[in-house]
Amino acid sequence: MATDKPVRILTIAGSDSGGGAGIQGDIKTISALGGYAMSAITSVTAQDTRGIGSVVDLDPAFVAEQIRLPLEDIGIDGIKVGMLRSAAVIDAVAEALDGAEEAPLVLDPIVAASDGTTFLSSEAFDRFKTLLLPLSDVVTPNVPEAMALSGFEVSDVEGMKRAADKLLELGAETVLVTGGHLEGAQVFDVLATQETLEVMMSPRLKSTSTHGTGCALSSALVTLLAQGFSISEAVTQAREYVHEAIANAPGFGKGQGPLNHNFMFLIEDPN
Repeated sequence: MATDKPVRILTIAGSDSGGGAGIQGDIKTISALGGYAMSAITSVTAQDTRGIGSVVDLDPAFVAEQIRLPLEDIGIDGIKVGMLRSAAVIDAVAEALDGAEEAPLVLDPIVAASDGTTFLSSEAFDRFKTLLLPLSDVVTPNVPEAMALSGFEVSDVEGMKRAADKLLELGAETVLVTGGHLEGAQVFDVLATQETLEVMMSPRLKSTSTHGTGCALSSALVTLLAQGFSISEAVTQAREYVHEAIANAPGFGKGQGPLNHNFMFLIEDPN
């Protein structure tokens, strides 16, 4: 059952100066769905809809302090983890989150490009799989990320299912593999737990305004989970939120534009 009290959501991610993804996209999404957003910035990027110009990584100890202080003072009802670029930052985040196990943690594994190339060093990639995957309540890889993490080729729904099973073996509690990178008139997502497997489908929107969809999905999901929705209910509504945010996008920029995070979205209480 959802609650009227604002839930406290901490997003741990990189900053997007274009405002469409990362910390900025997370804060907009969390706020749109009735949460109180807090942030721990891991990296600062200079970017627009055409791509990233440069990145400055923040000191791991400072990243950890950004997590520790809100956790000690304000409290946390849900945690979203996005871009982490080094083994040292991954270590710092995992240590700082010690003691926050009761809050749902949604892991958006920004580890690979669309061609499957990983962003992380081999050490950081191993740390990500061994430290953060087991901490997560839900991990939300897209197809390139699912391929990088599982080691499997993913070209269809069956491949998404195999990758999800592998991530469950690696310690994730729940896996949502998103299929927007695959071709077709329909977009298929695979939601898997140790006990259940569900394939979700929605019509593909013809849009170039898809920058930050993964950030919006994971932030919406953790906000809904913190409000008390079941995993299936939360995923259903988070997917609908992203779909409508794309459909109502403002059309900004010359490249891959941002979503409309702040359109009027009404959360449906199943009870």
